[in-house]
Amino acid sequence: MEQLKQQIRAHGIVLSEQVLKVDAFLNHKVDPLLMQQIGAELARRFRDQGISKVLTIEASGIAPALMTALALGVPMLFARKQRSLTLTDQLLTARVYSFTKQVESTIAIATQHLAADDRVLIVDDFLAHGQAALGLVSIAQQAGASIAGIGIVIEKAFQPGRAELERLGYRVESLARVASLSGGQVHFVE
Repeated sequence: MEQLKQQIRAHGIVLSEQVLKVDAFLNHKVDPLLMQQIGAELARRFRDQGISKVLTIEASGIAPALMTALALGVPMLFARKQRSLTLTDQLLTARVYSFTKQVESTIAIATQHLAADDRVLIVDDFLAHGQAALGLVSIAQQAGASIAGIGIVIEKAFQPGRAELERLGYRVESLARVASLSGGQVHFVE
């Protein structure tokens, strides 16, 4: 997706050979027009899959997932990283390790919002090691829901996430695939 790549080139900051900061348009300050384009493109790629819900994880996955759900005309559901007074019983949970934040979280979704007859599209902002996607896969499986695929905004193709998800049989569609972050530059898979 060329518009996304342009934003990454213009506003992405390479912090190391492993970390790309995109808080100027994706995961702190959000560009709503870009999110709308991202949602439309992910919806186009998965439109024929009978999706009933878009599933993501808080917080950075919410904007692209919501726009994808809007384009598909289905609800969006996000896994919470922290429990609240209203999210306590009958939960589907999974442990997820964040390499960027260096913390492990238990993500949760209330059982009443995800069912065996659901066909979900998992959407997230980044794919690196695949831990967030695998956590969401686990939650969908606990509910008995089927998984139509995994839509990613930015994939770090030099990390093992895609290979692991594909090895497990999941379709992965990424809108921008980063080949490397060497020399302080973003290099895309062409």
